[in-house]
Amino acid sequence: MAGKEILHKMKEKVGLGSSDPDSGKGKSKMSKKITHGFHLVKGKSHHAMEDYVFSQFKQVEDNELGLFAIFDGHLSQDVPDYLRSHLFENILKEPDFWRETEKAIRKAYRITDANILEKAVDLGKGGSTAVTAILINCHKLVVANIGDSRAVICKNGVAKQLSIDHGPSMERERIEESGGFVSNFPGDVPRVDGQLAVARAFGDKSLKEHLSSEPHVTVEFIDDETEFVILASDGLWKVMSNQEAADCIKPIKDARSAAKHLTEEALNRKSTDDISCIVVRFG
Repeated sequence: MAGKEILHKMKEKVGLGSSDPDSGKGKSKMSKKITHGFHLVKGKSHHAMEDYVFSQFKQVEDNELGLFAIFDGHLSQDVPDYLRSHLFENILKEPDFWRETEKAIRKAYRITDANILEKAVDLGKGGSTAVTAILINCHKLVVANIGDSRAVICKNGVAKQLSIDHGPSMERERIEESGGFVSNFPGDVPRVDGQLAVARAFGDKSLKEHLSSEPHVTVEFIDDETEFVILASDGLWKVMSNQEAADCIKPIKDARSAAKHLTEEALNRKSTDDISCIVVRFG
């Protein structure tokens, strides 16, 4: 076997998929039916790619965790890159993770945001949205998010959103009570203090008084009706509904091919933003 093939096999084994950093796949050891794949495409903006993905299975003593996340940066590569390296680590360090998973995730989100703000000199003035999904022993799925990256589950062909899009309009009261404002000027979408088009994010030190880093957390149990889960940045959801995305990949059994197909369809629909997508298939 050639060196490149050996490297490819090693990467697949640890869940990194191919040598292409913008695409990859892996599978559960606990249930061979459960697979995951991801694909990223840079948008048409003049800045560097600001979407980052985490997608792999991890053995923790006698348990298996599927760890999946989309981090969509704004004015920053450094903050989403930091999240990719540290957010799950901080979640799993919480002593109550196994007994009170949702509480542990909320606490780890707050701690991680505080760490980012402390490192603002190094990480810059930007920030990042996040959607994370933790699959515990192939049975319990815990989804958390801040911002407008989204998680959608498909059961029996029906798409259901597991996250909440934290738009400024829906949180206007909280923003105004903290001394901020929501304005459509400049531009054509509501923005916090006329700057940021999401009401919750990591980082963004200059806006932090008016932004929240408190995640929406939900729990879903995997059953025989569960087909797949999609995590994606808003570059996908700006041009596709939840059900359209589910219908688009229903016949595609390979998770990485499904993720790639979604990004291609978003491009066909004229999405100009960075697009990142993870698909987790359940048999």
